[in-house]
Amino acid sequence: MSRKFTDSTLLIATHNAGKLDEMRELLTSFGVSIVGAAEKNLPEPDETESTFVGNARIKAHAAAKATGLPALSDDSGIEVEALDNEPGVNTADWAETPDGRDFEMAMTKTHDKLEAINATHPRRARFCSTLVLAWPDGHDEVFTGKVNGTLVWPMRGAQGHGYDPMFMPDGYDITFAEMDFTVKNTISHRADAFAKLVKGCFER
Repeated sequence: MSRKFTDSTLLIATHNAGKLDEMRELLTSFGVSIVGAAEKNLPEPDETESTFVGNARIKAHAAAKATGLPALSDDSGIEVEALDNEPGVNTADWAETPDGRDFEMAMTKTHDKLEAINATHPRRARFCSTLVLAWPDGHDEVFTGKVNGTLVWPMRGAQGHGYDPMFMPDGYDITFAEMDFTVKNTISHRADAFAKLVKGCFER
């Protein structure tokens, strides 16, 4: 049995505004007050693990310990089959620049790598999400989700964030970045993990 969430406030352990908005939207019906890591002036802990769950645990436990609030973190990324599932846990690292993250650069890098090895079409990929809900006493619950699709080029759409402009989920002919926010939030990797989180920790 998963531990039930019984608090009134939940800290979302992210500095990513797009991710924060997405999570707030997904939890809106549970009457939970949502705060982000930036509002609490929390530093971003070093993500030193080689798995999504390892890095999600680092972020959730650091935030819960620092604030005394239950904290929810997400570690997510895109795995490209032809690149041996890279960038995977290093998805954000591929976007790092001295001036912050540049996902247009990261997507271009990914496309260039696929072109360099003459990867066959369709170029299969999946978005993966691992959610960790951690309490200040050290307990946590883990939920994973994914969505499969293909990569498109050139990039399409202005919605969403991260790799959304080059990812077209199976069953659709538009990218995540061309998709209405509410539609994406029903089929995304994070929505998949969230459905499991809600069933485990929020439904009474």
